[in-house]
Amino acid sequence: MSTRTASDSNDPIVENRDQLAAPMIEGEKPKDRWRIGTEHEKFVYRTADNRAPSYDEPGGIHDLLMALTRFGWEPVIEGGKVIALAGSDGTVSLEPAGQLELSGAPVENLHQTCAETGRHLKQVKEVGAELGLGFLGLGMWPDKTRAELPIMPKGRYKIMLDHMPRVGSMGLDMMLRTCTIQTNLDYASEADMVQKFRVSLALQPLATALFASSPFTEGRPNGYMSYRSHIWTDTDPARTGMLPFVFEQGFGYERYVDYMLDVPMYFVFRDGQYIDAAGQSFRDFLKGELPALPGEKPRLSDWNDHLSTAFPEVRLKSFLEMRGADGGPWNRICALPALWVGLLYDQGALDAAWDLVKGWSIEEQQSLRDAVPSEGLDAPAPGGGTVGELAHQVLDIAAAGLAARGEVNSMGDNEVGFLEPLRRIAKSGKSPAHDLLDCYEGPWGGDLSKIYDELSF
Repeated sequence: MSTRTASDSNDPIVENRDQLAAPMIEGEKPKDRWRIGTEHEKFVYRTADNRAPSYDEPGGIHDLLMALTRFGWEPVIEGGKVIALAGSDGTVSLEPAGQLELSGAPVENLHQTCAETGRHLKQVKEVGAELGLGFLGLGMWPDKTRAELPIMPKGRYKIMLDHMPRVGSMGLDMMLRTCTIQTNLDYASEADMVQKFRVSLALQPLATALFASSPFTEGRPNGYMSYRSHIWTDTDPARTGMLPFVFEQGFGYERYVDYMLDVPMYFVFRDGQYIDAAGQSFRDFLKGELPALPGEKPRLSDWNDHLSTAFPEVRLKSFLEMRGADGGPWNRICALPALWVGLLYDQGALDAAWDLVKGWSIEEQQSLRDAVPSEGLDAPAPGGGTVGELAHQVLDIAAAGLAARGEVNSMGDNEVGFLEPLRRIAKSGKSPAHDLLDCYEGPWGGDLSKIYDELSF
């Protein structure tokens, strides 16, 4: 989630609705300026007892952040606390219960993405070894209750934690107990955005199935391949879901603005503080009638903040965010952007992917989204067959798209190899969660603490 440290007092005041499409329009870039942004979260635990460390304890999250500054990261302060780090590789930030996230810098190709990820993981492993901390790549804490988890000192999180139970039964689980990998990608025009949005939204459940790695809750199997994905079904219906309107005729920036105006607010940031506006209307804010700030109209930074508080399967800001994947190990961090870059950054691949999904009805898309969290690659796909069978077709399209890009490293390798972890998953016909369950029921003998030995970075 985004980190703010200063009010943008020189921002334009939003005087009319036309200004609200500006961030999306400004996101348009010619193809030679398209970049890849990759975000990945990981759970932090004490190697001595697998406990989640608090922010303030010796060797805890604060000390982890400060130790990382030796690599050139600069502290980001909120309320006198270090809550993030900024550097040439992007931003290191904290999710609500101390999940550590790298929001990578925009890079030109997947070789750079993977190098960036490798640098980050090398740094956190070095510091973690000194502090007695380990890092786990999964979609959900496999054994922790909510009560066992700390809360990080970020103002927006307190507002969200207070609000979540009012609108859904699992919002606190989303905040405290989940991790994800995300990819942020560019578009050239409104029409290009629309095609990419539609393709990526329709295929987001496929990514969920390929990356599903959250089959445990509080130490036991929970009946799901991706419980993280299931959690989103009852987090906050006003700001989540598959967004059927994206497939309606005439969809574009203005229609997405309409959607965001209907998403209830969380907060307004002023003078270094988050002001609680949970449940209030941005439409009222535009009229100067926001109860949290009566008589004041929003600035463009307020709208940009608001754009970050909707959580659909694909999100539009000044780029498109792919949000369907569980957290996972190092090689799957590189595989997620490979999947979406292959599908969306070559026009031939994008057209082929659109041909694959354009006949799917809204009802079929929703059925797919509903089935994948529990069934993974075994879920039925629109038109017949399984998601696992669909995966082979989609990965072939992505591989062709990556090959067409012709982005090679110093060894002459193109980007297609980054899909290999997903090829192996598709060939097995089993989501990663299946393998975890097999270990739990087999060599681990029902002892889930073994997951820390087997799956740590």
